[in-house]
Amino acid sequence: MAVIAVYSVKGGVGKTTIAANLAWCSAVDAGRSTLLWDLDPAGGAAFLYGVEPERKAAGLFKGKSDPAELTLPSGFWGLDLLPADESLRDLDRSLLALGKKKRIAKLAEGLSDRYRRIILDCPPVLNETSAQVMRAADMVIVPLPPSPLSRRALHLIQKDLAANHKRHPPILPVLSMHDARRALHRQLREEMPDWPTIPMASAIEQGALRQAPVGSFAPRSPGAQAFAGLWNAIEQKLEQLGKA
Repeated sequence: MAVIAVYSVKGGVGKTTIAANLAWCSAVDAGRSTLLWDLDPAGGAAFLYGVEPERKAAGLFKGKSDPAELTLPSGFWGLDLLPADESLRDLDRSLLALGKKKRIAKLAEGLSDRYRRIILDCPPVLNETSAQVMRAADMVIVPLPPSPLSRRALHLIQKDLAANHKRHPPILPVLSMHDARRALHRQLREEMPDWPTIPMASAIEQGALRQAPVGSFAPRSPGAQAFAGLWNAIEQKLEQLGKA
């Protein structure tokens, strides 16, 4: 089992869209049993699949709920959802109060008999929640729209990892919402040619309206192909880490 976190300290970077579409690629394209686990109280991941949470998510971290009680089917073979809700607003304080620095990692480990891949949609924070995500993840995907603020967000993450985590998962920066018509976007793409790129594409935007991953309704679109390519890059890296 491998845990892939989609994380940024900056909101509005396409994090939830990337997490939701990668989970679909993992389950449907790669045929791996997959859990999309939302840790963001905004609850966007389940919304993108048209799923409403049935129980409060906060109880899971306090040992009051079993993951099986909270997990819901996505409507696609091999893909389940563990939705978030507003009860996770105080997740940081709850984790600190518990005093268990690997609570998220232990919960993920307990799901290893059911899932080969767990995709974490993380809140845009830099606190105990993000620290626990780093301890749980085998790999971290950092979405970066082409802007100076996004590059600053990446530097903040790298600085935090260097200062607080002697051993940390590898980071894969991803250019998100890339528009080749814009000079700044083209410039950053030229500076970082090896970074995977997710385009600004109408089909991806339609996903929120259809409440479905782009690969399910527009498999040949540039957006669907970009997510498929990103997932292949992730699988190759996981294979190098012994998580094939």
